Amino acid sequence: MARAQNKETAGPAAKMIAGVARRARIRKGWTQEYLGTQLGYSGAAVSAMETLAQPASDEMLVELERVLGDNMGIFEEARLYVRLEKYPRQFQNYALLEQTAVSLRLYAAVVVHGLFQTEAYARALIGGSYPPLPDQRVQELVENRMIRKALFEREPTALIEVVLEEAVLTRVIGCQDVMRDQMRHLAECARRRNVTLQVLPLDCGLSGEHAGAYGDVNLVETPEHDNLVYLEPQEESLLISDPDVVSRYAQRYAKIRAQALGPRESLDLIERLAGDRE
Repeated sequence: MARAQNKETAGPAAKMIAGVARRARIRKGWTQEYLGTQLGYSGAAVSAMETLAQPASDEMLVELERVLGDNMGIFEEARLYVRLEKYPRQFQNYALLEQTAVSLRLYAAVVVHGLFQTEAYARALIGGSYPPLPDQRVQELVENRMIRKALFEREPTALIEVVLEEAVLTRVIGCQDVMRDQMRHLAECARRRNVTLQVLPLDCGLSGEHAGAYGDVNLVETPEHDNLVYLEPQEESLLISDPDVVSRYAQRYAKIRAQALGPRESLDLIERLAGDRE
């Protein structure tokens, strides 16, 4: 059933790769079984890729480039677009913006922002979503979320600011072990030179005001230095480019940062929650 659905939902990039790989295999006079041995996969896996019953994974694309690429780079270039097609539809446009951004200013009020999640945290979060997702789709979404972390190592470096609600750090996703590892990962991220991580405490406002009461926000600066806002309420998506609206969100974000703990205090809190500091 899942394989039949894959054939129906496969995107243009996956279809293109299936066709190019099949033609390249036939041109070399190779069977699916022989190509599989060269890739490190079974002949059945090659057949599934060519028929879109199971479109090529990121790992298979790497091997296809090595074996069939002929120094043209087509499978390597396709990795980004195949990956985008596996994201939820409402996230696809933002995913490309995120990976090419000059800077990101992020505020997460409910769960740890996706860029900063560990694999175990992401798996518990995605696997516990409603309505429930098939195991294969959970695995696919988790893998794609982990791939997003390439942004941290990208050159030129992206500057990333993130503010997390204190409640995000204490809300248990998965189990206590998952949360402990997640806190340690956040501490590692906070020590990166291109990352500024702050925690918005529960008693953030001097007079009870809460600048982050409207929920999550993602502010993106593109390579062309355009500024955009991305919102994702209840699995819907909204990408805003209107300068007046973007300015309003930027001002709100500035207030959220002003109400948050400083980076050093935030790191101390995260380390205490991880059990690494008294």
